[in-house]
Amino acid sequence: MAISNIRYGEGVTKEIGMDLQNLGARRVCLMTDKNLSQLPPVKAVLNSLAKCGINFQMYDSVRVEPTDQSFLDAITFAQKGEFDAYVAVGGGSVIDTCKAANLYASSPTSAFLDYVNSPIGKGKPVSVPLKPLIAVPTTAGTGSETTGVAIFDFKELKVKTGIASRAIKPTLGIIDPLHTLSMPERIVANSGFDVLCHALESYTALPYNMRSPCPSNPISRPAYQGSNPISDVWALHALRIVAKYLKRAIRNPEDREARANMHLASAFAGIGFGNAGVHLCHGMSYPISGLVKTYKPKDYNVDHSLVPHGLSVVLTSPAVFAFTAQINPERHLEAAEILGADIRTARIKDAGFILADTLRKFLFDLNVDDGLAAIGYSKADIPALVKGTLPQERVTKLSPRPQTEEDLSALFEASMKLY
Repeated sequence: MAISNIRYGEGVTKEIGMDLQNLGARRVCLMTDKNLSQLPPVKAVLNSLAKCGINFQMYDSVRVEPTDQSFLDAITFAQKGEFDAYVAVGGGSVIDTCKAANLYASSPTSAFLDYVNSPIGKGKPVSVPLKPLIAVPTTAGTGSETTGVAIFDFKELKVKTGIASRAIKPTLGIIDPLHTLSMPERIVANSGFDVLCHALESYTALPYNMRSPCPSNPISRPAYQGSNPISDVWALHALRIVAKYLKRAIRNPEDREARANMHLASAFAGIGFGNAGVHLCHGMSYPISGLVKTYKPKDYNVDHSLVPHGLSVVLTSPAVFAFTAQINPERHLEAAEILGADIRTARIKDAGFILADTLRKFLFDLNVDDGLAAIGYSKADIPALVKGTLPQERVTKLSPRPQTEEDLSALFEASMKLY
């Protein structure tokens, strides 16, 4: 199990300047995005840095839903700055960009594709020491503050991929629930759906002892290892919090209890999936994001079309869990019950349909777009979506049920319309 150090509590951001002093940091890189740079979370960090006299440079050009080019821009900034510590203030996009900047600035002779997951990149293990990175998540979503994964859109292939290595895991995650109060409604919803799918996918992933072959050397062990008894605890707990608090957090921005609990659930699910992994919802989500045409989501202050990561993941969830449930239906039924289904008279063979229906109802109640068709896709796009899923072996191999290209086509087709 690999887990970041976490500090949790209202207002803990004010300690970040002291943390950097304690690390002996002389030149700090602060990363965020243009929107957040004007909001209270970044102001709180800046106040703490000023109070402790920390020398820093700010990079606020992180792209929401990063690309290989936006990673490279941040990497260039980091290499020129010769920083000895990093602070990332933002959602998964900012934290992931900062992880990549730290990695390549620490390994200046490496080519970009050296560390990118195979088969797109070389997937080399990281053997260089990295600088300390403190992550301050402002969304209740990706759990990126707890994981060794950084995801980006590889523009040339129109597909999402990433870098996965325990070496890029943040040194410390500062989870300050005050930061979630600046999230608009749809960002709460979409980042919450990422938590939901992290929990569901890691709990239903192929068990760790059924993966083979065993890596020939421990350095080659993947971060994502399959469902396991420790990740299960975190995933189920996160799922219970999502069931209890996500709707409240979306509907009422003033509901501090709900927003604070979702912030913790994000880290809990991150600890679960950061070690167990995710499977088909995530594997299929990467081309859904990468092939976006003109969709611009409500509440996202961006100048480019994008499908928010959490939305791209959750739209396939009813079809995916209906498909995977024949393997370990008990777990699928248990998840449906946690999310509010009455399973007293349920038959075990119906587990997939029951979980799928429960998810559909959950999404309908939260005004989620009606399937892939609603975000601009049609049946004609299915071959391209399947082609973009095939390279995602790092996650698709963790599906409890193996899938053919025909299976993937059917799953995309079933996800075109949800209600």
